[in-house]
Amino acid sequence: MTSEVSYASSSGRRAPLCPGDPIAGAVSLLRPHITIDPGLHAAEPWAVRFDGFPHVRIGTVVRGECRLLLDGHEPVRLSEGDIYLLVDPPSHLLAGTLPAEPRAAEPLWKAAENGVVRIGPAAEEAAYVCSGSLRFDESNASMLIDVLPRVVHVKATDPRNRLLGYVTELLGTEVAGDAVGRPLMLDHLAQILFVQVLRAYGERADRPAGWLGALDDDGIGAALRAMHADTARRWTLHDLAGIATMSRSAFAAAFRERVGMPPLEYLIQWRMGLARDALRRDTRSISELAFATGYESESAFSTAFRRVTGSSPRQFRDASRCTPR
Repeated sequence: MTSEVSYASSSGRRAPLCPGDPIAGAVSLLRPHITIDPGLHAAEPWAVRFDGFPHVRIGTVVRGECRLLLDGHEPVRLSEGDIYLLVDPPSHLLAGTLPAEPRAAEPLWKAAENGVVRIGPAAEEAAYVCSGSLRFDESNASMLIDVLPRVVHVKATDPRNRLLGYVTELLGTEVAGDAVGRPLMLDHLAQILFVQVLRAYGERADRPAGWLGALDDDGIGAALRAMHADTARRWTLHDLAGIATMSRSAFAAAFRERVGMPPLEYLIQWRMGLARDALRRDTRSISELAFATGYESESAFSTAFRRVTGSSPRQFRDASRCTPR
């Protein structure tokens, strides 16, 4: 996801930092490193055990069906076209409908041929599963990890998932193929699945906690989108309450309840996430960052940055330069 929006201050200077859409902005800051597993073709009985993984595992059933088994959770039945997402998962299983001794995933992946792993005869295939992992920039990972449950299951029958059959089928084809541009295709298809899971989870009727669930709230969501679209603006509680069409006290209380922190604290945390990313990539001077994140001076920006991160912007940038990327 490389698209950016530009915003202008009263002085007319332009300072693109991050996509203005909240989900696109979060994914942009997370800078996911995506690894796609070999395609798994399995005949009954079968079971594959995956080691624990930091951040996110994601997968889809291209054909057939299987079960997802995770300690502390009820087994999840995955049907054709379903997508699953696991957050900081411990060791877990993908398995067929019949009992089977689990095989470790890593040796299976190492033995893959032409991007494919087969368990049992091809003529008796019961499931074709494509999966992968997303590892995030550690300093910003909590903005998403903290608002997602351990397991998210998006069913193919969900109306929000109706067009993803084409994506899962294309992913299944690309995993087993060797066409020019395959790595780029796999990377983008995995991001499409990831964003679709975030959308579907955020739009659930029971309104999940955190900023992701709040985006679907007419009032709070409008204020969130405004903050993300114009981070350089010197927002006040009055401004944001007006966008949400609420009184200041009602807006502040509702925002804290839905998002988990006061609105201006959320804004500071988001701005500092943008600043950390820009300093790590060394793409802005500190004075430019102060302007682009809504501060009147470099000094005010530095004070806020130190409060959130524990170091000054210069110290953070210098340390990042010494850290291998």
